[in-house]
Parts: sequence; C-alpha cells; structure tokens
Amino acid sequence: MGSPGGSDRNQVQVIARAAAILRALEGENGGLSLAQIAQRVKLARSTVQRIVASLAAEKILIAASPNGRVRLGPTILRLAASVKSDIVAMARPFITRLSAELHETVDLALVRNDHLVFIDQVTGSQRLRTVSAVGETFPLYCTANGKAYLSRLDADAIERLIGRTYEARTPKTLTKLDALIADIRLARKTGVAYDREEHTLGICAVGVALDDPHGSALAISVPVPSQRFHQQHALIAERLLATKSAMQANFDHASATSRDAQRVAGHDANML
Repeated sequence: MGSPGGSDRNQVQVIARAAAILRALEGENGGLSLAQIAQRVKLARSTVQRIVASLAAEKILIAASPNGRVRLGPTILRLAASVKSDIVAMARPFITRLSAELHETVDLALVRNDHLVFIDQVTGSQRLRTVSAVGETFPLYCTANGKAYLSRLDADAIERLIGRTYEARTPKTLTKLDALIADIRLARKTGVAYDREEHTLGICAVGVALDDPHGSALAISVPVPSQRFHQQHALIAERLLATKSAMQANFDHASATSRDAQRVAGHDANML
C-alpha cells in the first residue's frame, strides 16, 4: 500500500500537469490536438489524454473540432471572467482618481500573449477626448501600454513574442525590432512608455505596466489628443507612476492575504 504522502504528491503532480495543459491552451481559440499539447507540456500523449478527458468531463475543456482538437471550455471561461471582474473592481478607484486629476481618459488593459485587451475605461472630462470600447484589442508594439509591458522583457523575449517586423499603423509606427528596442530603452529605466501617434494619427499616450494579484500583466494608459500631449506628458507620466505604485501595493497586499488564507486552509485541512 502506498504511503499517504506519496498519494498527496501524486495528486499535486496531476494538478500541476492539468495547469500546464490549461496554460498551453490559453489564447488558442482554434484549439490544439493531443499531440500538440503533449509536445508543449512535454508529457506523454497518453498522460495528456487522461487529464484532458477529466477536464472535459467538468466542461473545463471542450471539443474544438471533429478531429480531436480541444480548447478552453465554458467553466474555465466563467472563472476567468469572475477574476477579471475582481481586478476591474480593485483597479477602478485608482483609475477614476487618476482621470479626475488629469481630466483625461484612463484605460485599463490585460496583456494577452501578443496583444492587449481593454477591460475598463474612465472617460475624461475634456470636450476633445479619446474613447475606446471595452473588449477591444490593441497590439503591443505601437501602444504606450503595450510598450510599457514590452520594456519589462529582454530583446530575445520580445522577438519571440512579436517577431522582428510589424505592420505600419501610421507613418510614425516603429516597424522594426531594433527601432522598438531603442525606443523602449528609456521605459526600462523610468517605467513609463510613450505612443507618439504610432497607433492612431492625432492621438498620443503614456503607459505603465504592473502585475495583478494573480501575477498576470496589466497596463494603464492615458491617451490624449496630440495637441495636448506635448504640454501634458510630463505630468501624465508623474501621476501614472504614482497610480501604479499605489495600485501595485494594493494588489500585493491582496495577493499576500490570499496566500495567508490558503496556508490557513491547508493547515486546517491537515488537522482533520
């Protein structure tokens, strides 16, 4: 008979493998085959098949095609939506305060692979202002919030993520990796990145990146019409950094509180 400790270790291993499979399927709307998953997570195909079958039984994974490809299912998507709602609720007071200070629009975005997804926005009070739809996606290489995130990566990681050449959204878009790396060099030191009409003519932006309580990358940006940018960008950068610092401290506290609760729960379970 196996020891209780060995059984616990096996259960933890299965959970870790299931988590790796879910991460491999993130962003793969068309799904992956069992062979593709096995290659990505470096597990035997038979092992992947058993775990995928268990996850599918709970609707965590569903069939993506008739030929055996699978993708994330409704259960995991509902859980993800719940987490996103929590993050929006936690961040909202900070971006609302920032918008009131600057009288400008403030955007909150999640980093998803090689793009951003806008998850919240507080509209500025200026008559001439910028507005984007929540749920809209934007590339990393030509946006202030995207470049703020990229500035946290080294050159090799950036190349693996977005390649070496990019679509020219405007005549001012940086379309080569070397030019992008040079542009975000200052952001690596200051924590602030800029979009100077690189995504949309007539609109500039300032952005910062941080981590939510679950370790996922978030970004905050303040887009402004170009005619106000040159007079305002220093103030915007200053207030953005202050907002990032306060929000990150709040997220870190929430993360620490969650870890403490998990430790207490684990201890209580072991006492049963």
